[in-house]
Amino acid sequence: MGVESTPAASPSPSRAGRNLPAAIAVGVGLGALILGSLYWQKVLFTVLVLAVVLVAVDEMMKALRTGGAVIPRIPLFAGTTAMLVAAYFGGPMALLVALGVTVLGTIFWRMPGGSIGFVRDVSAGVFLIGYVPLLAGFAILLVQPDADGPGRVVTFFVVVVASDVGGYAAGVLFGKHPMAPTISPKKSWEGFAGSTLACIGAGIAAVVFLLDGNWWVGAIVGAVAVLTATVGDLGESMIKRDLGIKDMSNLLPGHGGVMDRLDSLLATAPIVWLLLHLLVKA
Repeated sequence: MGVESTPAASPSPSRAGRNLPAAIAVGVGLGALILGSLYWQKVLFTVLVLAVVLVAVDEMMKALRTGGAVIPRIPLFAGTTAMLVAAYFGGPMALLVALGVTVLGTIFWRMPGGSIGFVRDVSAGVFLIGYVPLLAGFAILLVQPDADGPGRVVTFFVVVVASDVGGYAAGVLFGKHPMAPTISPKKSWEGFAGSTLACIGAGIAAVVFLLDGNWWVGAIVGAVAVLTATVGDLGESMIKRDLGIKDMSNLLPGHGGVMDRLDSLLATAPIVWLLLHLLVKA
C-alpha cells in the first residue's frame, strides 16, 4: 500500500492578508517602470500613468455595475485621456476644462438611454471621473516643472509607499487595536503610528535630498500625506464593502486590482502637489 501524497501547498498569505513575495515583486517592477519613464522622457511617465488609470477606470466601471450603475465606457475613456494629456501640456486650468467637458460628455452620452436610471448612472459616472482621472491628473501636474519635476513625483511616491510599508510592518508586528474594524479590520492604530513615523521620515529625506528644500517642508508633506493615504485606503474599502466585493480585480498578484494600489496615491496626489507648489521653489 503506497503512501498517499498530498498536494503542494500554495503560497499562503501573510498575517496582513497579502502574498508578500508577489506583492514585493510587483511593487519593485512598477517602481522600476516609474523611475525609468521619469528620468528618460517625462512624457513616457504621462503615458504610463494614462495606461494605469484607464485600467483603474475600467475596474471601477465594472465594480459600480455590480451596484446597478451602468457607466458609458467611451466618454469615460476619452475624457480620462483628455484630462491627463491636458494636465501635462496645459497645467491646472486645462485639467479643469477637460474635467468639465468629460462630465458634460458623460451626461449627453447617457441621454439616449432614457430616463430610467439616468440620475444613478450619471451620478456614478461623475463620481468616477472625480475620483480617478481628476485626482490622477495631479500626479501629472507634479512632473511639469522642468527643474525638479521628476524629483517631485518621486517624493510623492516615496511618502505614499513609506506610509504603506510602515503601516504594514508596524501592524504585523504590533497591531492590537483596530482603527476602523467595520471598514478595514486589519488596519490598526499601531499600524497608523508606523505609517506616520515612516511617512514623515521619508518626506524629510525626499524633500531635502531630491528637492533641496527645508526639512520642515518634508515633515509637513509626510504628516499630511499619511492622513490622505489612510483616508484613501479606507475610502476604497468603503466602496468595496458597499458593493460587496473583496478586490477590484486580481490583475496584480499580491495586491488585487490596480485600484487597490491607487487608492492612497489618488487621495494623496492633490495635497502633495499643492504643498510642493506652495513651499518648494521650482
